[in-house]
Amino acid sequence: MNRRNFIQSGAVLGGGLLISFTIPKANKLAALAGKADETAFAPNAFLNIATDNSITVYLSHVEMGQGIWTTLPMLIADELDVDLQRITVKHGQVNKAFNHVIYGVQITGGSSSTWSEFDRYRNAGATARTLLMQTASARSGVALENCKTEAGFVIAGGKQYAYGDLAADAAKLPVPAKVTLRSPDTWKYIGKGQRRLDARVKTNGSAQFGMDVQFPGLLTAVVAHAPVFGGKVVSFDAAKAKTVPGVRQVVQIPTGVAVIADHFWAAQQGRKALKVTWDHGSGINLNTTAQTEAYRKLAATDGLQVQQKGDVKTTFAKAVKTISAEYVFPYLAHAPMEPLNCTVKIEKDSCEIWCGTQLPGGDRAAAAKILGFKPEQVKVNVPFLGGGFGRRATPASDFVSEAVHVAKASGKPVKMVWTREDDMKGGFYRPFYVHNVRIGVDNEGLPIAWNHNIAGQSIMADAAVLFGPPPAIDDTTVEGVKGSPYLDGIADHFVGLHTTKEVVPVLWYRSVGGTHTGYVMETLIDELAHNAGQDPVEYRRKLLKNHTRHLAALNLVAEKGGWSQPVPAGRFKGVAVHEAFGSVVAIIAEVSVDNGLAHVHKVDCAIECGLAVNPEGVKAQMESGIIFGMSMATYGNLTIVNGQLQQNNFYDYRITRMYEAPQINVYIVDSKEKMGGAGECAVPPTAPAIVNAIFAATGKRIYNLPIINTRLEQKV
Repeated sequence: MNRRNFIQSGAVLGGGLLISFTIPKANKLAALAGKADETAFAPNAFLNIATDNSITVYLSHVEMGQGIWTTLPMLIADELDVDLQRITVKHGQVNKAFNHVIYGVQITGGSSSTWSEFDRYRNAGATARTLLMQTASARSGVALENCKTEAGFVIAGGKQYAYGDLAADAAKLPVPAKVTLRSPDTWKYIGKGQRRLDARVKTNGSAQFGMDVQFPGLLTAVVAHAPVFGGKVVSFDAAKAKTVPGVRQVVQIPTGVAVIADHFWAAQQGRKALKVTWDHGSGINLNTTAQTEAYRKLAATDGLQVQQKGDVKTTFAKAVKTISAEYVFPYLAHAPMEPLNCTVKIEKDSCEIWCGTQLPGGDRAAAAKILGFKPEQVKVNVPFLGGGFGRRATPASDFVSEAVHVAKASGKPVKMVWTREDDMKGGFYRPFYVHNVRIGVDNEGLPIAWNHNIAGQSIMADAAVLFGPPPAIDDTTVEGVKGSPYLDGIADHFVGLHTTKEVVPVLWYRSVGGTHTGYVMETLIDELAHNAGQDPVEYRRKLLKNHTRHLAALNLVAEKGGWSQPVPAGRFKGVAVHEAFGSVVAIIAEVSVDNGLAHVHKVDCAIECGLAVNPEGVKAQMESGIIFGMSMATYGNLTIVNGQLQQNNFYDYRITRMYEAPQINVYIVDSKEKMGGAGECAVPPTAPAIVNAIFAATGKRIYNLPIINTRLEQKV
């Protein structure tokens, strides 16, 4: 029984959920696959209206849980004036038309999908609506200004035309260079909470993820990778592996040795029977303990100047008190729920790939290079992604390239699967960081001197294939400290960076630099408030007096979260506020401490994100970001001994479980500010809000994550 059958059977047996087995009507159009219906109306790459009245919206970004399967069609539905529920949604193929408007490549990331597409998708819908009205005007003889649209029809005088009836003729008209967008007071969907269009297929099991791809002749492959970072194959013996029933081939590829079988179980058993001799290389010398000490020494000195103002060293002499702190952050794994996988079918002069990827264009280019093809000879099909968090946007196209190598070496169509252990022990990671901070305060307890150094690997150093040679200062390492509103008000401060190099591959991770910089800044501000004997919210209000968006989020969460109200006996509150990806999120966490552990009971969250296109989607992103931030802070920890990563799967790399999830309340600031992202910005303030509450409960500051490594005792 496969996953889908299991879900369907379970739902039927449960009796509480009516499962629809209806297969959505197959779209007759495949405009971007070269099979377009010539009578269809496709005024741009984002929208297709067929003569049968079906409407298809193509996503330039991928849906990986962030909700754009609904949000981007909402933009077109309002401009096109159609029922949102009528729209069929598909991932777009690799196409320059889908390149990110800022990044210049086809990529999903940076919490940018909605704000970056807000104008483009609205224009796509408005362009189509204009052409349809022009067609109706010409057909009816009614002046264009006297035509109007209503729920998928053009009304021209006494006549009414369905969009599909106009599609063929509209497709022949020249596309206007500029169109008028509809007034916000006509919006039916934008700014109003909408249910997700992908909810049904993801709950009845009919949604197609990469792991679901199957066709006759498809084999399954797993790869034996070097156990030590940077290791290579010296030799291998496949004799026993080939005796496993179902194993077809064993082939060496650049990244290891692949076992190819009729199914996953056989491939796994074959890999266990495989004998490989490895050259471990210099990676064998890497140990977390030694790495920590080395980074601590680095961070204790001034690094390459990131941000400097005034004369920080002189000002320390004027301070009435100095606070020093050192923070250590471990490597973290993305650990998406759907294990990495990629299916590859190579023909004589073409290649077809099925893969849940955040970077389809880069993956296509990598595959073409391996095969000696032109990029247009490679087709990348993008199904739903079972979580990404940055892991499926690898500049090196690591697992896609590996799958192509396996298919090429074997001469067979293969679905390559990385088990979670494969990815956790040999994937890409949030880098290891150490911060060293000294703060001098005046007699009112306010900071007057701030010296801050960070040591860690550069993410952008390995992204040159996408964005060119990396700058000396990787902003993803220092964002959140660099440009901090708190530093903005300190006349004398210095921020420095030590960029380190390791054999451990690193990659952007949900909320990127904010995962560590937000923690440092917000726990330090809490410490300063405590030392000043001031309320943490009031203290922040003083420092953020010139930052209206921060204040808006902070004030809303303080009001709604009842900051000044008493909490139940044994519970304590902590607060944090952080800006990331163009939005500001403030969080109040309510915790208790029992038997040495902290328990998070309630989290109140306020976001200032400008226009919330789908408020329900924004709330969902806040909830998921808070749970993600809780997991990271409470349990996230990867350690390395002799170059080998020690953790394996969710049993020893835990995430927050359902029974641990707190009550979460989300509030959205009513704002006219520029739109920001929502996918990642709840992660950074979650951890500091929790540990600030733990301090209130215990009097203990936590400088080394994860929290689980610190035994806690509540204050008497």
